[in-house]
Amino acid sequence: MEKDCFICKKHAGEVQLPGGTIYEDDRVYVGHIYRGGKPTLPGHVMIDLKRHVPTLADMTEEEASAFGIITARVSKALRESEHAEHIYAQVSGDSVPHLHMHLIPRYPGTPEEYWGPMGVYDWPEAPFATEEAIALLCERVRDQLKGIG
Repeated sequence: MEKDCFICKKHAGEVQLPGGTIYEDDRVYVGHIYRGGKPTLPGHVMIDLKRHVPTLADMTEEEASAFGIITARVSKALRESEHAEHIYAQVSGDSVPHLHMHLIPRYPGTPEEYWGPMGVYDWPEAPFATEEAIALLCERVRDQLKGIG
């Protein structure tokens, strides 16, 4: 664990997310994003590698397998439980050098000019969620994951 790493702190239980843990094993962690009070799109989740490494290239094959499998399962769970029509996946690593992937849903009715992983946040009618709604969503996704795989 890196003491100044937000993601390492989250894995150590020092940071609590709305909705809690969606999925966790010895290689990966999945939880809804916390945007520090900014509007949050329901279903915007992060998949973190548990080991502190900065990039996709730094994963072991076992980690890459676990990361890929949970990405597919969570994407399917979001599509099915939340009726998302598309799931964007984004890894940048610029602000937090601990490997994590954003999964960002696009919901039906989103105008094409707002498509894209962060474009959906620019849509004035985006269906932003409260922490209570996020908690319920996380429960639905957890339930959906039980039937996948």
